[in-house]
Amino acid sequence: MYIAREESFGPVMVISKFKNGDVDGVLQRANTTEYGLASGVFTKDISKALYISEKLEAGTVFINTYNKTDVAAPFGGFKQSGFGKDLGKLFSPSFISHLTVQVKNPPYLC
Repeated sequence: MYIAREESFGPVMVISKFKNGDVDGVLQRANTTEYGLASGVFTKDISKALYISEKLEAGTVFINTYNKTDVAAPFGGFKQSGFGKDLGKLFSPSFISHLTVQVKNPPYLC
C-alpha cells in the first residue's frame, strides 16, 4: 500500500488488518519503509505494546495515544526521517538513535 510506505505529513492514519497473534508480520509490514519518524500502537495488552515499540523502526512510538509529546523528550526519526535527535538531554551532533515511547495508561480501548 503506497500510503503506508511514504512519509506523509498531515492528518493521515493507516489502519490495516492482521491475523490474530501475527505480531511479527505486523512489524515486518510496519518496518518495510525507508522512513521512521513516528508510529502508534493501540492495544489493551501493554506488554505487547512495549514489545512492539522496541521492534518498530521509528523515532517515537505512541501507545494508546498519538501526537502527545513531552517537549523535553528527544525528537527525531530513524532511517530517512531524521539524523540524530534534538529537543532533549540526549541530543548529540552524531547520528545516535534514541527511542521515545509515549504511553497513555490506562488504555482507553475497552
